[in-house]
Amino acid sequence: MQTTKYSRQRESIKDYLAHTKEHPTADTIYLKVRETYPNVSLGTIYRNLNLLVEQGEVLKISCGDGCDHFDGTTKPHYHFICTTCNKVMDLPALSLDHIDTLAGANFAGKIEGHTAFFYGSCPECTTKTSNS
Repeated sequence: MQTTKYSRQRESIKDYLAHTKEHPTADTIYLKVRETYPNVSLGTIYRNLNLLVEQGEVLKISCGDGCDHFDGTTKPHYHFICTTCNKVMDLPALSLDHIDTLAGANFAGKIEGHTAFFYGSCPECTTKTSNS
């Protein structure tokens, strides 16, 4: 296995993702990293994000809004996607591990995991709608 050369920009991306509850796009990460490294390019951000995803250090979430979102929390968890504002949020303390067993009951192969997204209105959009 080839060792990856240290990169300050990559570490800055990891640090930002580790300290945010948001699920930012590459463009948002680019703007944040530029605060520390003004000469960083968007291409560098994309290359490093792809490497971090490949190495399992970051999750890439494609949620249908045309942009990939990134998550520094790699332990298994579920996401909620607001169909109004496209915000991506973690769903706390939800365990659907039994779904693998249910799905495998009539399946001859081996189920090793699953991905699930929940959709609807986030608390902010729900409040705006009820106040209108």
